[in-house]
Amino acid sequence: MSRRDYLFSKFGISILTLLFVLVLDFVLFRVLPGDPVRAVIGRNIRISAEVQESLRAQFGLDKPIFPDQFIDTMGQWARGNLGVSWSLRRPVGEILISKLWNTLLLIGLGQILSIVLGVILGLLAGWKRKTPFDVGALTFSLIAWATPTFWLGIILLVAGSAWFGLPTGGIVSPENVGKPLYTIIPDVARHLVLPTLTFTILYLGEYMLIMRSAILEVLSEDYILTARAKGMSHFQVLVKHGLRNAMLPMITIIALNLGFTVSGAIYIETVFSYDGLGNLVQTALVKQDYPLLQGAFLLLAVSVIVANMLADFLYTYLDPRVKAN
Repeated sequence: MSRRDYLFSKFGISILTLLFVLVLDFVLFRVLPGDPVRAVIGRNIRISAEVQESLRAQFGLDKPIFPDQFIDTMGQWARGNLGVSWSLRRPVGEILISKLWNTLLLIGLGQILSIVLGVILGLLAGWKRKTPFDVGALTFSLIAWATPTFWLGIILLVAGSAWFGLPTGGIVSPENVGKPLYTIIPDVARHLVLPTLTFTILYLGEYMLIMRSAILEVLSEDYILTARAKGMSHFQVLVKHGLRNAMLPMITIIALNLGFTVSGAIYIETVFSYDGLGNLVQTALVKQDYPLLQGAFLLLAVSVIVANMLADFLYTYLDPRVKAN
């Protein structure tokens, strides 16, 4: 199979996956227990049954789920309309975009730091196998990978605020709300320190461990022995011959994490009261805001699908031998 056919097949699989996600997205939040109307208006507010029925009609909940609600929802999505949030009374797309930039800032910084440090430290740990550096790196990576997100976030929140006076939540200080971003960069940076550090530590352990295992496997290959026999230095062998081949499994993990970290940011954003997509999803879940939940879930699913496609494309570039099985 040619590379073009391989990529087309992967693209077709991605489209089929997206269609399945659309159906799942519609069904998933409608099987949740509870009454979404009561969740939106509040359980302690007394409203007559007539008003509640009027709200259900306004939200489209008075129609049968299949086929009426399903057809209406799919028609809206086909037109690029994600609907209007029941609880916030704003277009879902507008809300998601406003929160997405904050989340991308957080996970972007965390991913860049964890990838760069993970590749470098994992490479050195594999190169210096069975040395104290390798043992220390392996121990750290296992502990970091196994640490619960919320627990690490709470520990860093307490330590950072008590010892270094760092902010415990939010994106900016109250007095800087509404000011242009370029005037409050230092304040934004201080608020990002703890959540970004949490994010970096969690994924750094995984990247270090995967990179160490990959480079150890590569260094045992015959072509590495041949390169050494030609008189190449350890650094040249490691970078020119080892790194590129060891990056293949890393590409898969990084691509998957790029998709899942958007959803994984829910825990970190909750702990640090960070005004991002994860915090928005938690609020929408409590309110049973179907349009907002559906839009957020669709965004997260598409990010995972796109990340997988990018991994397939990078695979064919890094390793031309990759073929569809």
